[in-house]
Amino acid sequence: MVITSDSEDVLTGITEWIENWEKRNWRIASKKPVLNVELWKELDGLVGGHTIEWVWVKEHSGHAENEIADQLANREIDELD
Repeated sequence: MVITSDSEDVLTGITEWIENWEKRNWRIASKKPVLNVELWKELDGLVGGHTIEWVWVKEHSGHAENEIADQLANREIDELD
């Protein structure tokens, strides 16, 4: 499975940082709580047991699925107003 994101923080978070966050009881190196911890836990649970290739793409670079995701996110933001 391939998951593509334009967020380097999400890709690094799920592939590198998350193990240490869990070991430190969901705290970052400075001992502060991980932001959006409930979302990180949910993502961790969803990807567990799957072989995933994480791919970064530059935002607004014409990547079709990334452009669709951006449109959907902006539509949801607009509905909040």
